[in-house]
Amino acid sequence: MKIIDLSYTICQSMPVYPGDASPKIIEVASIENDGFSERELTWSTHTGTHVDAPSHIFFQGKTISDFSIEKFTGRAFLIDVKDKTISLDKLLEYKTDIEKSDYVIFRTGWSEYWGQESYYQDYPVLETKAASWLADRNIKGIGVDAISVDEINSKELQIHKILLEKEVLIIENLANLKEIKEKKFDLLCAPLKIKNSDGAPASVFVINY
Repeated sequence: MKIIDLSYTICQSMPVYPGDASPKIIEVASIENDGFSERELTWSTHTGTHVDAPSHIFFQGKTISDFSIEKFTGRAFLIDVKDKTISLDKLLEYKTDIEKSDYVIFRTGWSEYWGQESYYQDYPVLETKAASWLADRNIKGIGVDAISVDEINSKELQIHKILLEKEVLIIENLANLKEIKEKKFDLLCAPLKIKNSDGAPASVFVINY
């Protein structure tokens, strides 16, 4: 069995979505002074590797805590992306595999730019037709190794809306996808169980048996 961690480590200097505050990690107790160590954490629900819930976009959408743990696990299928947009034709090449999967993971290679300004620019995104087709496949979610499923300057967040309206969860900022050698694998995504939250940082793992 091989386990691959697809999550970024949360730290104060990590990249964040433009406009979001950087994480703050403050020591509030130390072993030297208090006999124990403790830290106070402050960060966005969309910090680092994270999951978007429908309430991220919709007033009455489900929150992270509304879903059972089964929603965050399942069989995943990996698609390599080389073009600027992910077209419906591209997805149809893998129609059978997608329809047998719980999660579809897109490996764009953009994690290579993590920590650089280019991470926020020109990453591949789904075309609206492709997003709509995916949303109708009865999958649990999709994942990307980029900052967003919409373009960085998008105001409408159309791809978010298409997916989240059908309760297709979105995992953003995946790491280490290059370590995955198989196209099919078990995915475990464990977002922090925050009540009524629109999203949450998550530990995401691949398990190959």
